[in-house]
Amino acid sequence: MISYTDAIDVIHRERGDAVCVTTMTQTSYWYAVSERPDLDIGIANGMSKASSLALGIAVGAPDRNVIVLDGDGSLLMNLGSLVTVAGQRPENFYHFVFDNGIYAVTGGQPVPNPKVDYAKMAEASGYAQAYRFTSVESLASELPGVMQKPGPVLIHLAIVGEPADEGVDQTWESNAKMPAQIRALKKALSDSV
Repeated sequence: MISYTDAIDVIHRERGDAVCVTTMTQTSYWYAVSERPDLDIGIANGMSKASSLALGIAVGAPDRNVIVLDGDGSLLMNLGSLVTVAGQRPENFYHFVFDNGIYAVTGGQPVPNPKVDYAKMAEASGYAQAYRFTSVESLASELPGVMQKPGPVLIHLAIVGEPADEGVDQTWESNAKMPAQIRALKKALSDSV
């Protein structure tokens, strides 16, 4: 099993100038290491929508890699996104699924089936590539090559569960953050053209 911190550190090393869309627990870990907040969008109040938002960005900016840091609970709430992503075939789409077997932000309740193989689901849905990692060592050694493969690519990570002490921030301010991030990303992408 891989810790959140170790997984995020490995992904961060391979980020380059990719856009990164995060959700739930992954967001706070990513924000702790990201040096490009202008290319980050955290979805705290739209559980399960990270892959859908990231797909729109990947299709709209095909020359820039898009990384999705999704959770198993979030993906289970929007399984149709796998088929939708696969149908669009964005070669710049890298979908990480942090599989901890729990709904961490709501107190650690188990997901309905903690034995789902998300890599196999992605392959069956039509993703170009799918991988599963259970150790940080194999993730660190293989991820540079994986990030060179044409997508869509799903990377299933076996993560140590860490139930949150507090839930998601559900305030007017937190709800206003994502639209501001999207505007900043739009500006960053248009300035780089």
